[in-house]
Parts: sequence; C-alpha cells; structure tokens
Amino acid sequence: MVQKYQSPVRVYKYPFELVMAAYEKRFPTCPQIPVFLGSEVLRESRSPDGAVHVVERSCRLRVDAPRLLRKIAGVEHVVFVQRNVLNWKERTLLIEAHNETFASRVVVHENCSYTVHPENEDWTCFEQSASLDIRSFFGFENALEKIAMKQYTANIKRGKEVIEHYLNELTSQGTSHIPRWTPALGREEDACGQAGQDPGSLEADRPSSAPCPALEMVSSDGDKLDADYIERCLGHLTPMQESCLIQLRRWLQETHKGKIPKDEHILRFLRARDFHVDKAREMLCQSLSWRKQQQVDLLLQTWRPPALLEEFYAGGWHYQDTDGRPLYILRLGQMDTKGLMKAVGEEALLRHVLSVNEEGQKRCEGNTKQFGRPISSWTCLLDLEGLNMRHLWRPGVKALLRMIEVVQDNYPETLGRLLIVRAPRVFPVLWTLISPFINENTRQKFLICSGSNYLGPGGLVDYLDKDLIPDFLGGESVCNVPEGGLVPKSLYLTEEEQERADQLRQWSETYHSASVLRGAPHEVAVEILEGESVITWDFDILRGDVVFSLYHTRQTPKPGPREQLIDRGWVLGRDYSRVEAPLVCREGESIQGSHVTRWPGVYLLQWQMHSPPGSVACSLPGVDDVLTALHSPGPKCKLLYYCEVLASEDFRGSMSSLESCTSGFSQLSAATSASSSGQSHSSSLVSR
Repeated sequence: MVQKYQSPVRVYKYPFELVMAAYEKRFPTCPQIPVFLGSEVLRESRSPDGAVHVVERSCRLRVDAPRLLRKIAGVEHVVFVQRNVLNWKERTLLIEAHNETFASRVVVHENCSYTVHPENEDWTCFEQSASLDIRSFFGFENALEKIAMKQYTANIKRGKEVIEHYLNELTSQGTSHIPRWTPALGREEDACGQAGQDPGSLEADRPSSAPCPALEMVSSDGDKLDADYIERCLGHLTPMQESCLIQLRRWLQETHKGKIPKDEHILRFLRARDFHVDKAREMLCQSLSWRKQQQVDLLLQTWRPPALLEEFYAGGWHYQDTDGRPLYILRLGQMDTKGLMKAVGEEALLRHVLSVNEEGQKRCEGNTKQFGRPISSWTCLLDLEGLNMRHLWRPGVKALLRMIEVVQDNYPETLGRLLIVRAPRVFPVLWTLISPFINENTRQKFLICSGSNYLGPGGLVDYLDKDLIPDFLGGESVCNVPEGGLVPKSLYLTEEEQERADQLRQWSETYHSASVLRGAPHEVAVEILEGESVITWDFDILRGDVVFSLYHTRQTPKPGPREQLIDRGWVLGRDYSRVEAPLVCREGESIQGSHVTRWPGVYLLQWQMHSPPGSVACSLPGVDDVLTALHSPGPKCKLLYYCEVLASEDFRGSMSSLESCTSGFSQLSAATSASSSGQSHSSSLVSR
C-alpha cells in the first residue's frame, strides 16, 4: 500500500531571498538533523542570465532502524538524489528527491516548494508532499513502513526548526536583508534569445516558462491550509494528522457536490476513525448524504420545538466547564420519557436531540473565538436523581438506542466529557442495556461520581468553576433548565395520531421527496454493473400529473441545472435509449414496478410534468427553460419515491407476483403492458 504525506502551508515571515540563504546553510552537512550524514554536488548549472540555478545532490542518511533490520539489509546509510531548481526571477525553489538505495524494493518520492506568500511578498511559503511504496523488503515490509514514516515525520518537524535556526544565525551576524535578483543591464534580452536558439543548452530554463504542477498548486492558495491556522483554530496535530486532514479536505473539494464541511467537522470524523483516511471518508460521505436528506443544515433555522417539549424536556445549556467547553445539563431522572414519547412522538424527540447537537457545534465555534483556543467538543452533565423503572420502558429504550446510533454516526467526537451524578440503583440496569451500543472512545469519556459527595474534591469542582455549579446540585448558579415532571395523559397523542407519526418516520427513512417543474424533470441514476439485475420502484404522486420513463445509457451522466442528468446534447437512440414506455401518472396514484436489465451501464429514472393535450413534451429542456421554470411561480408536481436494485436470482417481485396481488383497490395499468421492443419485461402497479 502506498503511504502518502501532504503538509500544510508553513509560513516563514522572512523574504524569499533570506530564506534561501538559510536553506543553503543546511549543506553539505546539518548537525541539527543527526540522520543527515552529508551531501555532495553531482551536477550544477545556471541559465545564461543567472536567473535559474539547478543543483543536483547526492545525500546520505543514516538508517535509524533496529540493528537486526540493518544487518539483514546490509547497509548503515541510504542515498537519496535531490534536484533543486531555484528561480531567482520567479522567486521559487522546487525540490524533487528520490531514493537510490533499494530503489527496486522501496520507492520514495518527495516534492517540496518554497514560494512567495500570495498576500505578503516579504513572507515565504513552504509546502511538501511525499509517497512511500514498499514493494518488498525481505518480509519486513510492515516494520519498515512504520519505521520510515515515524522517522520521516520527525524530520519534517525538525526541518522547520532548522530553517528558523539559520535565519536567526543570519540575523545575529548582521544579515537581515538580501537584495532581490535583477538581470544584468541589456543581458535579459540576450538570454531570452539564446534560450530560443539553443533548446538543449540548459534544462533548468523550463521552470520559468512552464511551471511544474507543484508550483501551480501553491498558487491556488484558496484551497490551502496554513500550519499556523491549524495550530490556532484546530489544535495541535502531528504531521501525519495534518496530512490526513489535507488529503480528505482536498478529496471533498474535488469530488463533493455542494457545501464543503468546515475543517473542524472533517477533523471530528478523522479522529473517530483514528485518522484512517479511507474509513473517515466513508463515514463522512454517509453523514453528508444523511444531512442532505434530512435537511439538517437548516435545522436551527426551521426547527421550533413544540411548547410541550419546551416545558417538560429537562435539558438546556449552562455556561461552560473549566476547559471552556459549552456545558449541557440533562436532568434525565426528572424527565418523563414515556410521557414525552406518547405526547410528541419519537420523531420530534429525535429532531430535538439533533438540534441540541447542532447548537453544541455552534457554541464550540463561539467559545473558540471567545477564549482564543480550539474548542471542538462540549460537556454534558447528566443528573440521574429520580431515575426508575419507568425510564426502562421498552419503546423508550429502543428510541434512545436509535438516537445514540444517529448521533454517533453523524456527530462523532463532539462529546468531550459526560459527567454523571446522583445515579440510583436502577442505573446499572440501564447501563447494561445501552453500553454495548456506545463505541469505546465515547465510553471512555463517561465519568460517574458515585454517592452524594459530588461537590467535594474529585467531583464537579474538578470540571466546573464553583460559582457555575447548578443550584439544584447545591451550587450557587441559578440554572434555567426546565425541571421536567410527569406529562399529563390528556396531552398524549391518540392511537391514530401515533400511527400517522410512525408512518411518517418510516417514510422519511425510506422515501425521498422531489418537486417536478415544467421544463425541469427530476432524474435518478442507477448504475448496473452486471446485465442481469432488477430495478424496482415505488412512488406516490402527491400533486399534479407526471410522466414516468426509464432510459439506458453507457455514458456517465453529469448533473446539469437542478441536478438534471440527461445532457441537452444527447440524441435519443444514439447516446441513450428508452427501455420503458412512458407512463402517465395522475395525482393521488401510487406506482410500483420493476425492470429486468439486459445490459450494464446507467439507467435513468425520469419524472417530468405531464403536458396537456396538444402541447409537445420535451424530454431534454434547455438551460433557459430550466432557469425559467425555477424562477417562475407556475404549477409544480410533487412526489415521494423509492428505488432499489436487486440481483435477478433474489428478486421476488416479478410481473406475475404483482399481477396476483391486484384487488378492488388496485389495478394493473394498461399503459405498461407494452414493453420496449421486447428488450425487457417489467410491470407497474397503479393503486388509486
């Protein structure tokens, strides 16, 4: 497996010329880096005008590895070849390095760049990236990888200290300014002419006329993370942790459609997966999809808890702990969880819990600015006085486990500490039920203060300022958290309302909603890797009339306006084909159907507004049509839909089974009886 490293942008608040003078002092030896044994110049050349200086060095590094590994390898040092291209005119230094020792077994590539800061020409930026690919090493591949990465990251940190050491040395010697390079009078034109006449005269002329990718990358500073910013706003990270954050952030910028999460948010997912980039990326992508589906980004603006929740939900924010973390107090023992469930439903409770987590992240950002140090998590004070068997009501525990799962999947590493006080005898029973569903990292943050001596040393005073301990716990601070209490049964939802709430919850977890405007169809892409698969669909028309169609293409659709997938330039029959006859679906109908695929590729489910008789329906609206539809207050259709891909051998919803389930409330639509040129067999069931 190839290990990659990408550094943040490190800034030296010194001019480029002075930094270059400090950099040259690292050679031929550097006592500050003990593993660097020495170097010698292999080749050196300059451009005719002196603007570009190329130096190629052979560098010897001591092998910092166990004696057994050194003995097996048969070497005490390794050789790297370093090529420096210094462009005084452009004020850039580009460094490329690779290993010569064991080059057939271990491949190491490193690229570094020194450039002028984009916002301050008297500052210098440094950035580096590297890759390590151990193909074979006498059976010690894993051990060598760990040793190499540990040694490399240690030298990364040392490298900045070395440059700063030599900068201070130059200053102490009276060298605080080095003039910028200027061409000799009348020679710049000659140099350009010579370079044009003799293309092979100097390879080093290339960087000034065609910058390398590393230099182009540095110029786009909007996508960069500054090392000082990381330390100031995100906290101390090791070089490898910085690299993981930059890699995941860059991947999101290149592939994610939509708003990119804040760096603090990305970092939480990396911490939750021990900075394993692939695992963190998978977890974060699933969460981003969930946030979009549930519209969580708008939750704090749109969610208003019912008055009953505001009165009986015994939780609220209360200043901060001694570390500056926002403090949330939950008096679970005083809260009638069963009554709340029966009065507002599980879905409303979940939305409220999500709003608390969203507010927690917002408060962390505020405290980071207020206290001038990174604060990425909050503290919860859990008061369990009054906890009894009523709280172990089975549906309530089940709902609690669901909330724990949702929070762990989408708000990892937001809980910094959980302080539990006044736990009664029944608490171990509750803990036994829920602890298996809490991950190990979170369980380690649970601190239980047993007995009544929670105000003494080792209790709350170790985590809260004495004057902020809530009054209901014997402190001096007035706490405005609701006291909870029993919810009157007269406020409970009726069985019909409860059933409707449960159905809406199930729908929200399974179905997607969509609006279809005139000239702006809604389209969903389904990728089929094997020919024999079954696409199933189920949708309800909530408003208006739509036309449902199914297409096939071997091209990869690119979303256009309003996420349209069928490109305007595509030609039906050439770029894509229709595999299901159009089905007109009326308002109020429920449609179920399936399609047995014959070819791999992308299948596109499309819903477009039904045109009245006499009008010509266009399946490929132009950009102007779409923008007009989006900004006009004209009619629109609404639908709830669900689609799934099943293996053909596992499919149990064939046309015969669908036909056999028709009843007085359902009928098979005649519009679906004709297949598309015999290319597939499918069925749709319409329920009115």
